[in-house]
Amino acid sequence: MEQKKYWKGLEELHNTKAHQENVKNEFGEELPFDESESLLGATTPRRDFLKYLGFTTAAATIAASCEIPVKKAIPYVNKPEEITPGVPNYYASTYAVDGEYVPVVVKTREGRPIKIEGNTLSSVTRGATTAKVQGSVLSLYDTARLRYPTINGTETTWAELDKQVTAALGALGGQPVVLLSSTILSPSTKKLIGEFLAKYPNSRHVTYDAVSYSGMLLANEAAYGKRTLPSYHFENAKVIVSLAADFLGNWLNPAEFNKAYAATRKINQEKPEMSKHFQFESTMSLTGANADERYTHKPSETGAVALALFSALGGSVSAPAIADKRVADGIKKAAQALKANHGKALVVSGSNDVNVQLIVNAINDIIGANGTTIDWATTSNYRQGIDSDMVQLVKDLNAGSVGALLVYGVNPVYDYFDGKQFAEGLKKAKLTVTFNDRKDETSELCKYAAPDHHFLESWGDAEGKTGYFSFTQPTIAPLFKTRAIQDTLLAWSGNASTNWVNYLKNEWMGKLGGQEAWDKTLQDGVIEPATAPALAGATFAGDIAYAASKINSAKKGGALELVLYEKVAIGNGKLANNPWLQEMPDPITRATWDNYICISNTRAKQFGEELGDDYEIHAGKKVLRVKVNGRQIELPLLIVPGMHPDVIAIAVGYGRNMNAGKAAGGVGQNAYPLVSYNGQTFDYFAPDAAIEATGAKYDLGLTQQHNSYEGRPIIKETTLEEFIKNPKEVNEDREELEKYGKDYRADGTLYPNYSYPGIKWGMSIDLNSCTGCGACTIACQAENNVSVVGKEQVIKAHEMHWIRIDRYFSGDENNPEVIFQPMLCQHCDNAPCENVCPVAATMHSSEGLNQMAYNRCIGTRYCANNCPYKVRRFNWRDWNGADSFDNNLYDVSDMNDNLTRMVLNPDVVVRSRGVMEKCSFCVQRLQDAKLAAKKAGRPMKDGEAKTACQQACPTDAIVFGNVNDKESRVSKIRNEEQTERLYYVLEELHTLPSVNYLAKVRNKEVVEKEGRLKEEHHA
Repeated sequence: MEQKKYWKGLEELHNTKAHQENVKNEFGEELPFDESESLLGATTPRRDFLKYLGFTTAAATIAASCEIPVKKAIPYVNKPEEITPGVPNYYASTYAVDGEYVPVVVKTREGRPIKIEGNTLSSVTRGATTAKVQGSVLSLYDTARLRYPTINGTETTWAELDKQVTAALGALGGQPVVLLSSTILSPSTKKLIGEFLAKYPNSRHVTYDAVSYSGMLLANEAAYGKRTLPSYHFENAKVIVSLAADFLGNWLNPAEFNKAYAATRKINQEKPEMSKHFQFESTMSLTGANADERYTHKPSETGAVALALFSALGGSVSAPAIADKRVADGIKKAAQALKANHGKALVVSGSNDVNVQLIVNAINDIIGANGTTIDWATTSNYRQGIDSDMVQLVKDLNAGSVGALLVYGVNPVYDYFDGKQFAEGLKKAKLTVTFNDRKDETSELCKYAAPDHHFLESWGDAEGKTGYFSFTQPTIAPLFKTRAIQDTLLAWSGNASTNWVNYLKNEWMGKLGGQEAWDKTLQDGVIEPATAPALAGATFAGDIAYAASKINSAKKGGALELVLYEKVAIGNGKLANNPWLQEMPDPITRATWDNYICISNTRAKQFGEELGDDYEIHAGKKVLRVKVNGRQIELPLLIVPGMHPDVIAIAVGYGRNMNAGKAAGGVGQNAYPLVSYNGQTFDYFAPDAAIEATGAKYDLGLTQQHNSYEGRPIIKETTLEEFIKNPKEVNEDREELEKYGKDYRADGTLYPNYSYPGIKWGMSIDLNSCTGCGACTIACQAENNVSVVGKEQVIKAHEMHWIRIDRYFSGDENNPEVIFQPMLCQHCDNAPCENVCPVAATMHSSEGLNQMAYNRCIGTRYCANNCPYKVRRFNWRDWNGADSFDNNLYDVSDMNDNLTRMVLNPDVVVRSRGVMEKCSFCVQRLQDAKLAAKKAGRPMKDGEAKTACQQACPTDAIVFGNVNDKESRVSKIRNEEQTERLYYVLEELHTLPSVNYLAKVRNKEVVEKEGRLKEEHHA
């Protein structure tokens, strides 16, 4: 099979001089002698000398003649019954933030939540998680959280706050009370809110979502008489057409959709088939990167694309002409595929325009999606905000007609399109109270702050879908003097004798039938129908002609248009003060710690940039000024292949003030003011934008260029058509290995062959299932105490992630194909790193693990230099306070605060400065699984030992186990199920990796010789 050319960036594609220099200079930095002026001229030259040579903490301590401080251990006097030191406890809970619904299981150690996993008992998410869910445990220990109630910013007691607020509520004189919140999934909380507001005439509950889905809700009401969202069943779809819906990234409930989507992409070698995915969008999204066929258009043309697709399917509508021939042809192909799979197809749209969503509803009605891939019997509650309600509230506030405003889980001063107007109206309310967890942009304008618990400290319930409930229970006692909003509302309602726990329990005890059933429910974490209800459709009754006329008469786009989007990790900005998420490389741009202007290379040329030369390699980026609707924003320019040439894109969720916390404050710019209101819903695009260079430069921390394989092929892919014709073509290059002997593993080396008679750990990664979502990266960081290094150190290529997800482009640089490849230590049986370590700090175990003895490592970095996979990380700084010297500590966003350190996993050593670290296959988990089996007096079962990345993966792309167990999943994949797609990265080097990959398969038409280059062999 001819090998495509894969490239990380345009400079690699065009092999510029800067790229060649970058490849030669592997580590990209010099020793940081500037810390002490110079090595020989330093005031403490001996200690610095040891420090720079990478001595361990112990060696440095001895050399410096420092005494180790005595630490006295205080035993439990009255040990809590449920806590046993060294033994984890697990609690079922629910991540329900801003409408995202993920039932979870929380691991605690000594009463501290340290890790979150998906709850496999949930049939909605089936154990899936996302990067945000994985990172939410760190938010519990956020130093920026409010630690007590305040009045006018001054600490007070709950009793005094209750007294003053109750008096203020009683003095409203009939003026309404408005509770403004984000989407609430808890039915019990909604009931309590209703009971509280009922005491005050004309009061109401307004739901506001920072990123709105009001267009979908209103379109569904117009088409089906239901102001709600249906359930989408991607797993039932053979054809998926997305009109800018990033359902793998941030659209509605990505954990659920990643799991369902991946089920349609897995290849059965005996009967190969997979879904066909078309994506129409303006910018390069995570979902678009995973599509089989992707087409770009201006955001102002979204309605035209929807109408053209509806017309191509036989809809009676006047559709505007699509000027771009490639897009027009793509619409025809998508329509043909939808027609050919009636009842097995699905169309989704990310537009917030009611008319566009109504046309999409009409399309789904034509293709038979209702009742097959769309379920109206079991609806979803993920988003509930109506934009016009929020706009009316702002008008009422400014008119002085709102007596009291209670703010819960929203921050409109920051993320409302006209935050200044909201702030002015807020000042006119007689009573303002915030339940938010920090002094954010809105909370600092409220007189009273009654901070709510973190969800890991809370009781609650959630109904993600009709009849599908999950529960929240405290996994730790409240860290601060916070109080559940429900308890606060009960106190202000005069029901102080009833607390929220009893209220919640009373709500459910009657339904469940007793204490035993309640206990079982808390243990399982979910309540679901015994038998899943049959999928049901709904009768479409929308006014297609009216929607089409509104689309056709909409304002046409200008020469340049703007798209606002959410990043996979940061989302709408609520979790912006999470250093794990800030430092997670964006799946598409591979950028950390900032937002920026995404722009095509074609458009970038007008600012003097040549074809990628130097631009991606150097941190300094040109700053542009974007002007939209009389507002402007200045951000660095980042070239992103796959962008429409007449479109720029900016992520929301950045530009927070310093009260948001050290990780969020002052990072990036706030793009929410560029949102507009069209009289019915918020628009997250602008049809007419202008950009100009400011002459300034700004540093961005990108990670993709930090490693290079120097042209060696590490990706294998084919098309479904080619794979069906000749499955052996994927690995035809392996035939060259036969010249070394019949058994390349045994014959292709001078080294002796070692056997593994007991356990031999191995991993399989399916590139067809991996969507690049990054959940594995954050899960690994949480499980293994991986350090946060900050943007400045990322720029120096010092990031510490043990598992990275490399993103590669191929084909047309203006509309490339994308592939993601998780890359971690390959645990090679002939590990090149082991040969060159002068102190045997890295060695091989009898179970096939490449191990690191941290206290033996002296930091020569020979192993990193000799690793062809570039997966070893050097601790350039004392990120975690593990060293003996105070002045060595390099703190990032309070990650070394005593509070934040509570998230550290005690089963994993915290590494000090000057040592190498890397993936360990979560050896602590493997030992725990083996010990549990030993205690039970039986062999360990397949699936009992799971790595953190495997457990977090929402698409089941990662399979791990004992390859010597013929019944294990990983063994069956390698020897029976996926023999044709299986390959090892850089297998020809005979490193004998313990990680195999399954080749990518695309469901697209075969175009002979398209973008194909013969494989180059390098010495």
